Amino acid sequence: MIETLSGFPDTVVAFRASGHVTRQDYETVVVPAVEEAFKRHQSLRLYFQLDSDFEGIGPGAMWEDFKVGMEHVRHWERITLVTDVEWIGNAMKVFGFLMPGDLRLFSLADADQAREWIASSETPASSPGA
Repeated sequence: MIETLSGFPDTVVAFRASGHVTRQDYETVVVPAVEEAFKRHQSLRLYFQLDSDFEGIGPGAMWEDFKVGMEHVRHWERITLVTDVEWIGNAMKVFGFLMPGDLRLFSLADADQAREWIASSETPASSPGA
């Protein structure tokens, strides 16, 4: 399941995933929110939190995630992934160089710090690496 999170600046799309994530989650929650935000802004930031009860992501959801990312690949200014799921963090470390914009990984314990960073007015080029 994916839900939209509130309390972020308008240039940040924010989501929390728990349990098993499906293609329908992307089609009904993520894609509409991202498309609506891109109607208002040329570039966006993404905050994505995987809760401790995250069980996995279906192949259809993986495809939707890839499509959303690639459709706007040059317009992601900053991406924050918040998770304690080890394999997700390891995959991000290995494939992170393929991701657009400034990318950071935070643990769930550091979610407040992740929220501060994603909303910061600090320019991505001047921020330190993950």
